[in-house]
Amino acid sequence: MTRITTPFTARSTAREVVEGLDLAGTRIVVTGGASGIGVETARALVAAGADVTIAARKMDQAEEVLADIRRSTDSGTVQAAYLDLQKRDTLQAFADDWQGPLDVLIDNAGVMATPETRTPEGWELQFSNNHLGHFALANALRGALVEGAQASGSPSRLVSLSSTGHHRSPVVFDDVMFERREYDPWAAYGQSKTANSLFAVGVTSRWADDGVLANAVHPGGIITPLQRHLPKQEMIDRGWIDADGTPNPAFKSTEQGAATSVFVAVHPLVEGVGARYFEDVNEAEPFSDDAPGRGVKGYALDTEQADRLWGLSEQLLG
Repeated sequence: MTRITTPFTARSTAREVVEGLDLAGTRIVVTGGASGIGVETARALVAAGADVTIAARKMDQAEEVLADIRRSTDSGTVQAAYLDLQKRDTLQAFADDWQGPLDVLIDNAGVMATPETRTPEGWELQFSNNHLGHFALANALRGALVEGAQASGSPSRLVSLSSTGHHRSPVVFDDVMFERREYDPWAAYGQSKTANSLFAVGVTSRWADDGVLANAVHPGGIITPLQRHLPKQEMIDRGWIDADGTPNPAFKSTEQGAATSVFVAVHPLVEGVGARYFEDVNEAEPFSDDAPGRGVKGYALDTEQADRLWGLSEQLLG
């Protein structure tokens, strides 16, 4: 299996990735599209002619983003719909309201390093929000994705946003919800990001015959509202910002952070590709101790782990 490499780099922007592409008629959903890199993901896709639906929890914020994207683009269309990954009724309602085919689902929304929080079901928040919410949404939209593949004659795509944070933890199946082990916000985040990658493997193995393929994405280090749960001092200690709050220059802009998601969502180089992990607009290499902070760990693409996660997710969600 040849690794996919491209002329793009870590500094490429989402607009550069779609330059020259005509996405007219392509229907795309971006969860968390009203904040952070989700905004720039949607903007670049609309600029290339796509019909983009932003799925958002804060509709007032989404409306502001819609107006901004419409002012800055003159090609595709963009609209918003309500979705809360913590409320399963809104996931089903979103899917029930969807009409017609869906070509791309970008699972972009997420939370990071939250204080220990339990959902009404008693589930750990990060695993519930980052993985289970998107698992339920994708399954509810499966019919639309299959229809999209049939209508276009090429596979529909699911983009699952993982993170280099997956290096911090595999999915700990013996205690996924931190019921017996001490809660660690970063271990919980890492576990959820591994789950996001394994979900792409699971989708591809189950839905490829119906024309749906999925890949995982690490967008890179970007300062966005994703860090809202982190104390400023912790971000300073990690070298992410300085004392004045200025981001480390090694971090990406939001336009650069959206590039890999956009690439995996629509670029011809990813046509027919599934169950892989991408970073810096290229397929990632296997993790190596010689390159910390880069690459994909084997457990994040393991088919047996993906099957086990799928079974657990179905069990939890009924």
